[in-house]
Amino acid sequence: MPHRPTPALTRHQAPRGFTLVELLAALALAVLLLTLGLGSFQGQNLRAGRLDAIEALTRVQQAQEQHRNAHGLYASDIGALQGAAPTSPQGRYAIALDIVGGEAYRATAVAQGAQAKDRACAQLTLEVRQGFAQAGPGAGCWNR
Repeated sequence: MPHRPTPALTRHQAPRGFTLVELLAALALAVLLLTLGLGSFQGQNLRAGRLDAIEALTRVQQAQEQHRNAHGLYASDIGALQGAAPTSPQGRYAIALDIVGGEAYRATAVAQGAQAKDRACAQLTLEVRQGFAQAGPGAGCWNR
């Protein structure tokens, strides 16, 4: 079998590879996709973080009912409640408690740190009047 020499590049043949323009276009597309994905991930992370506030406010509600059964009134200080704390379990929210009437209280979870970027639901409330609970600011913040 005779050996054929490899032809040299002629003027009409382009070298193989990518041009700078093609690489920049691919890079721009990758950055765009990454940006969209990262924004979606952060939004999902903030929504998941709301569960921390919901858990803390639920603990306050349970502790308030136990306190009321034992003392006849709701507690005005979160420190008086067994099982409730001034911060949420994961530390994403600060928890405050206010008495808003003889038979009513409002527990508020205020986002802190990275969770504060959740502007639509930076503050979740649970107001209980005569045993009936009202969640705020809306069902979307409570993942309902």
